[in-house]
Parts: sequence; C-alpha cells; structure tokens
Amino acid sequence: MEIPFLKPLSSDQLRQAQVPAPWTFGMADRVRFGEIDVLGHVNNAAYLRWFENLRIHYFAQYGVANYSGTPPKIVLRNIGLDFKAEVRLNNTYVLTGRTIEMRSSSFTMQYGVFVRGVLTTTGHAVIVTLNDDNSKRPLADKLRQTFADRDGTVQA
Repeated sequence: MEIPFLKPLSSDQLRQAQVPAPWTFGMADRVRFGEIDVLGHVNNAAYLRWFENLRIHYFAQYGVANYSGTPPKIVLRNIGLDFKAEVRLNNTYVLTGRTIEMRSSSFTMQYGVFVRGVLTTTGHAVIVTLNDDNSKRPLADKLRQTFADRDGTVQA
C-alpha cells in the first residue's frame, strides 16, 4: 500500500511507514528543492513550516478550535527543534505530532520527523488558548478528553 502525501495518516499507515507507537497522528511528504540549504540538507526554517502545516491539520481533526461559542485565540508561545540526523532533497519523510502535556489553558505538542523509520528531528511547541480580551481561556473538557484518549496526554 502506498502512503499518501499531505493527508493525515491512520495508525496502520504510520506503522507501515515505520513510525512507532505511541505516535498516532502524522502526514507524509517529500523534501522539495526550495527546502534545502547550501549544504544540501533541509533548512532549519523548513521544519517550522512543516510543523505549522501539521498543527493546522491536527487542530482540525482534534477540534482544538471547535469549542462551542466564540473560538479561542491560539497563540504559539514557545517552539524548539533538535536535529539528530540530516534530511536531504527528495527524501520521503513522515512528520508526526502529539500533545504530551496540558495545563489549564495551554498544551505542549511534541513533533517528530521520520525518514525510513529513523527519527531525524524532534520538536516541541507550547500553545496557549486566549479569549478575545487576551485573558487565558481554559481548555474545554471535550478537548482534554480527546488529547488523553488519542495521545495519552497527561495533566501537568
């Protein structure tokens, strides 16, 4: 079975692409010429674009912005990357994401980039939900349950 690009993958498709549990959300793609740097590997800024794209799909599937009433402002408070191995032009990769921790109005996502089953890059992001007046907005109970059920997220 061929793994589709730029579409959320099922757990079975992730395992077929050699992405281990507990990762349950991911998308496959191929490195493009415009994403490489002068040394021939993926430019650092490309990872941030990849993570943002994944986050939008993740938010839609998990209902992050689908609270009842007025949707929250979603603010990226902190982001970080850790490079473990090079990713090069035309490599097919699977980008994964999951929520590993939640607080009253924020949650921490963890990211992984896998090439042929090898974890090449990890990342994290702290995401805060706010009301229109910029006060902290508590995470909805339904969202908390979704994070716990799908990702095994823990309350901090």
